[in-house]
Amino acid sequence: MRDIKTAVITSRNAESAAALADRVGPTVPFPVEVAASVELAVRDADIVVTATTASSPVIRSSWLKAGSHVNAVGTGWELDVAVLAAAELFTDRRESIEAEARDFRAAAQEGLIGAAPVELGEVITGRAPARSGPAAITVFRSLGLACEDLYAAQRAAVRARAIGLGTDVPM
Repeated sequence: MRDIKTAVITSRNAESAAALADRVGPTVPFPVEVAASVELAVRDADIVVTATTASSPVIRSSWLKAGSHVNAVGTGWELDVAVLAAAELFTDRRESIEAEARDFRAAAQEGLIGAAPVELGEVITGRAPARSGPAAITVFRSLGLACEDLYAAQRAAVRARAIGLGTDVPM
């Protein structure tokens, strides 16, 4: 588990980033800041999360430090091919990343993907390691699976009930 000290948000729209920071800030036990650019947001980050519909790369390899982890969960072109070439790559499902992730397909077409991405289920069941060492840059390139979303929602609901948060809504 990581000890998060600060969250940094950025967006193509500065007002959107500021509004999100204002909304999220009071709900977390660490400061939430806004960066003027993606590069400034990720340069010193241990964990990077992207959620975009971008048509060109959003994250450059030279911006990531050793040991960082990237969760690329958007439907766009999240990462430049150099990120995918340098990183240990994980995904929710190989067939999905090969068919749907434009950044992964571009890196594969350029011959930059050495090994097949490891599926998250392989890590959870112990059939594959989570990372080779503390300096490795890791990427979880997710395209989403409904079963993962349902499981996460179920776990969140169970936890919320256990600590007395939220409101049960009959469906």
